Amino acid sequence: MKTQVSREPFGALDDGTRVDRWTLESGPGGVRVRVLTYGGIIQTVEAPDRDGTRGQLALGFADLGSYVAHGGSHFGALVGRYANRIAGASFRLDGGTWTLTPNDGRNSLHGGPRNFSRVVWDAREVDGGVQLHRVSPDGEEGFPGALDVRVTYTLSPGGALRIVFRARTDAPTVVNLTNHTYLNLGGDGSGSAAGHELRLAASRYTPCDDSGIPVPGAPAEVTGTRFDFRTARAVGGAFDHNFALDGGVCHAPRTVAELYDPRSGRALELATTEPGLQLYTAGHLDGTLTGTSGVPYAPAAGLALETQHFPDSPNRPDFPSTVLRPGETYRSETVYGFSVRPRSAGKRPWSAGNP
Repeated sequence: MKTQVSREPFGALDDGTRVDRWTLESGPGGVRVRVLTYGGIIQTVEAPDRDGTRGQLALGFADLGSYVAHGGSHFGALVGRYANRIAGASFRLDGGTWTLTPNDGRNSLHGGPRNFSRVVWDAREVDGGVQLHRVSPDGEEGFPGALDVRVTYTLSPGGALRIVFRARTDAPTVVNLTNHTYLNLGGDGSGSAAGHELRLAASRYTPCDDSGIPVPGAPAEVTGTRFDFRTARAVGGAFDHNFALDGGVCHAPRTVAELYDPRSGRALELATTEPGLQLYTAGHLDGTLTGTSGVPYAPAAGLALETQHFPDSPNRPDFPSTVLRPGETYRSETVYGFSVRPRSAGKRPWSAGNP
């Protein structure tokens, strides 16, 4: 069965700019995803549990005004130009220093206060999904070069959500794009996701200081630490850390993470071309925000698995490069595959023969 794609109005900004909502549906009772042209936001992800009951898994709001008012939470958002943090809101490139707009203490986070999640994107239907497009002007939030960005969301008939990012520039710049959807496989409003079992293909992570900037030195081994998710286990405590994925940058997506909710039976298999994954357990949520379920969001109400390059890479020549030059094409791809498991499903270690 072919994926069904439809569009409907979702309101307008104060200046009258129209915002649309695109719905991608793999089939009756299957996976359904809704994407907003405001911020490229994934508003909902609906998938069946082991009993066949479809539930809403993504943290988010029912109305446009709430997204505008609470954009700092980045629910479902497309973020850039630079996902994660750049230390001191500045970097050097080709002998020059570029000063960005700080919005996380003295650092730049997710591209600054008016990042890609705060603008309305042009949209057109593509086979199985929707493609968003905008040109970020030279100097936006301090970044050099006019950046032409296209982000394509498609849903396969089997219910796999694929996000492909592409960008070109007219001047040397840095680019690091991701999607910031928080997922609770038990369902939005079902309680803490800290009991979800996570497995990561990551033998190393980047230790960071109190502001989330990686400390000097190579990524550290996860062996013997709370960062070792090579065998599936409950997420447990608070995280806002980048994991250095085994295999580094890849040309085609490879499976790097599995997330499983024993209560509902829902499982997520995550594949990406990216070298890093930021695990964020939503520690900023304190019960003051309420999403589509009507239940206030507490810490760990959802988990973000942000595929990306490493934090502060523009200031770390030892990290995989995020530099993009004229004539080159930035491309990043991440696939979210949803499934269910029986109650007897066991825990598996990560190995080359057991992805």
